[in-house]
Amino acid sequence: MKSVLVLFAHPKFEHSKTNKALVSKIQNREGVTFHDLYERYPDFNIDLPKEKELLKAHDVVIWHHPFYWYNCPPLMKQWIDVVLEFNWAYGPEGNALQDKKCLNVITTGGAREVYCSSGNNHYSVNEFLRPFEQTARLCGMEYLPPFAVMGTHNLSKENLDTYVDQYDELINALQEGKTFNITKECEFLNDTLLLNKKKEA
Repeated sequence: MKSVLVLFAHPKFEHSKTNKALVSKIQNREGVTFHDLYERYPDFNIDLPKEKELLKAHDVVIWHHPFYWYNCPPLMKQWIDVVLEFNWAYGPEGNALQDKKCLNVITTGGAREVYCSSGNNHYSVNEFLRPFEQTARLCGMEYLPPFAVMGTHNLSKENLDTYVDQYDELINALQEGKTFNITKECEFLNDTLLLNKKKEA
């Protein structure tokens, strides 16, 4: 079974109904390490040896965060800046993360339709996440499409429960080392999970 490290960053976690529901489903799973960065580092003083040790001990790395100003919260950005060091994570001698899988799990207040060329935000979520994708690639990791929960302000309980179950399914698939059938119509891993279910039905 593959081990999964969930690097979670939400400065207002206690106010997020969506993230509370997502986290509650996966944080105690066997083989999953749930690492709350704001709880661990309220002073932003990141323990580099500890973080590197965690990364090396896991097969899959998930950046789980709300979409703040088309990016991640500041502590996660600092984590990326200071932990992924030259000649450790990348560079001529930097192969510590080679071949690990990596992806973003994000939540957005805006609905899916506003993240496109004709929408208010002009670009897709995947375009906004290019820096994460390139970071993963630079470190020799396999970057997967994001798992996205969008329009969180207007989610019904039924829809939220569906996302929660999908997140659990995703973690299970990652642990089992399953290959995702990623196609052009599947912008998010959510789409891939739904497409696979339809094919199995």
